Amino acid sequence: MIEPHAPAPPGSPPSWGGPCGPEAPARLPVRPAVGRFLVLAGVFVCAACGLVYELELVALASYLIGDSVTQASVVLSVMVFAMGLGSLAAKRLRGLAAAGFGALEAALALVGGSSAMLLYAVFAWTGGWGGLWADGPRILLVAFSLAIGVLIGAEVPLLMELIQRVRRQDPGGAVADLFAADYVGALVGGLAFPFVLLPFLGQLTGALLTGTVNAVVGAALVLGLFRRDLTRRARWLLLTANAVVLALLATATVLADDFERAARHAVYGQDVRVAVRTGVQEVVLTGDADGRPLDLFLDGRLRVRGSDERSYHEALVRPAMGGPHARVLILGGGDGLAAREVLRHPGVRRVDVLEADPGLARLARHDPGLSTLNEHAYGDARVRVLSGDAFHRLRATPSATYDVVISDLPDPGVTASTKLYSQEFYGLLRRVLAPDGRLAVHAGPVDARPRAFWTVDATLRAAGLPAVAYRVGARDTGPGPGPGSVPGPRRAAAGPPAPRGWGFLLAARTAPAPRLDPAAPRPHSLTPDSLARGVREAARTRMAGLPPSTLVHPRF
Repeated sequence: MIEPHAPAPPGSPPSWGGPCGPEAPARLPVRPAVGRFLVLAGVFVCAACGLVYELELVALASYLIGDSVTQASVVLSVMVFAMGLGSLAAKRLRGLAAAGFGALEAALALVGGSSAMLLYAVFAWTGGWGGLWADGPRILLVAFSLAIGVLIGAEVPLLMELIQRVRRQDPGGAVADLFAADYVGALVGGLAFPFVLLPFLGQLTGALLTGTVNAVVGAALVLGLFRRDLTRRARWLLLTANAVVLALLATATVLADDFERAARHAVYGQDVRVAVRTGVQEVVLTGDADGRPLDLFLDGRLRVRGSDERSYHEALVRPAMGGPHARVLILGGGDGLAAREVLRHPGVRRVDVLEADPGLARLARHDPGLSTLNEHAYGDARVRVLSGDAFHRLRATPSATYDVVISDLPDPGVTASTKLYSQEFYGLLRRVLAPDGRLAVHAGPVDARPRAFWTVDATLRAAGLPAVAYRVGARDTGPGPGPGSVPGPRRAAAGPPAPRGWGFLLAARTAPAPRLDPAAPRPHSLTPDSLARGVREAARTRMAGLPPSTLVHPRF
């Protein structure tokens, strides 16, 4: 594909540019200094695109599969390994550096740009099936990590050849220049993904746009700067390949919204009523029409199931309100449902809802279905919504501010919430609790994941808050997990059996006795007998001797 040149004289220095050699530099349309700048600019852009592909895989896999630490470890380790393979494979293309780099960038643009859409498609249409298809997203994640890593790894050896073809220099200096441009490009790509691409374009369109930029820059660099090193046939092949890649990416971009709606229906069912992306997460409401119960999904995780949410929230809130309860703090609970249960009790003067996502609280205030379900709790003057990091808020909160704290958070197994189940965090909660205050914690399904549940208990005790455990069974209302129980989206009408119950811990400075406030309206599902039975059932699953979870050593 490269036009032949006269061989270098015997004894000449080794060639950096394939057949052209150092004695026959590339025939550039610009001065060597300009050509060198353009190559380094290409390195910068390609490095930025490569890191965006990497971060996009981590983010989407964490959303679809759950456990961001595991997904980041898989993507990064596989990709770095594959980069080594790509560097070795590129040795065979050094003699065809220009053509090889052009083909490489076209392939990388197509694979990386389409990776988010294909991964989401496999999850949406096969993620709820059994057998091999249940692991389809994980298999595809590894496959994309390998493919993208190989292609990224092959870039630097070929770019080394190209920059030496422009103007030969000391190998150490050339490597330093290339890696400087590469690392600065990675910095820009790493910052652009969370602050520009993800909030303004979303994962699908952001990845497709990145692939488009990747293809345009790769083609422009080769066909513009090194076109004289390619045969006419090679130029047409590269031009055609890039045109096809750009056409595919453009078509996918145009269809991205329709695709996302179809995939969302495949994941959540056909009755999706609200689907919005706040500044923090994706919020989806289904049902609440034609008699169907309202379900709330946050980043794909079922957080509220209208058919049995009352059982969950009564069990979470009512035992904690059995003592003094004038001042209440709710951690999470942006849906307003825990606040609804708190407000049923006489004597409540102040309810602070510390929610990381103000957009969810706004939806709970204004959406007709969700506001009806929470009985317009946010319209009560006693309720105040606070936003921001819970650690920072609690550090700035005076001691003994609250009589009751309700921790309505996702399971500790969901990585993003692990720090809110740490000994350090519970130490902060102990400080803001009044001396006779109570803390209620949703700690996940005690039957399905007893080790995680009793680790929360051990962590509370290490923070000076001995707890009493109790469980409440969920009504068997159909497939799908109970609120907050499983990381990653699940199909509305398919999937493995879900845990049929919730586990809670009621903690205080001295081990409290769970009881219901006799002055409050009678709960719909919880009774003193069922609460006592739940304490006995949870006690039978106790696991002793577990170490507490801390910020630097999470145990979940």
